[in-house]
Amino acid sequence: MNNRALKTYVFYCSNNLAADQFASLCHGLEGDTIKTISLPCSGKVDVPYLIKAFETGADGVAIVTCPKNECRHFEGNLRAHKRAEAVESLLEEIGMGAGRMAVFECGEQGAGQVIGEIKQFIDRVRNLPPSRARSGTVNKQESTVA
Repeated sequence: MNNRALKTYVFYCSNNLAADQFASLCHGLEGDTIKTISLPCSGKVDVPYLIKAFETGADGVAIVTCPKNECRHFEGNLRAHKRAEAVESLLEEIGMGAGRMAVFECGEQGAGQVIGEIKQFIDRVRNLPPSRARSGTVNKQESTVA
């Protein structure tokens, strides 16, 4: 198993989870960096924020939303899902590959379930090739005119 240290950003809806609930996320992830960003609603996360996370060296980015049809702000969780899909598509387009972006719903089991899913996500990202944006080896394509 690949044991390289990862940097993961987790954007989460503060209506469903409190900051102290993520303290246990770091337990058992020695060597990895987990950056948590609290949002008033998961729908407030925007594509530039997600892209910036990857630009600053994130290997993976996760968004934690409230359950479908239970968003206090009408359909913020649906917006978060669509924005994550857009970023995943952009990552594939630039050659970083799929699997670095994930969305998790905070269901009835609460923070414990979400934290378990995030740990599984981190393990999946660990098995992906290292992020070329982080390692500085992004290939620049040159076009030549004949």
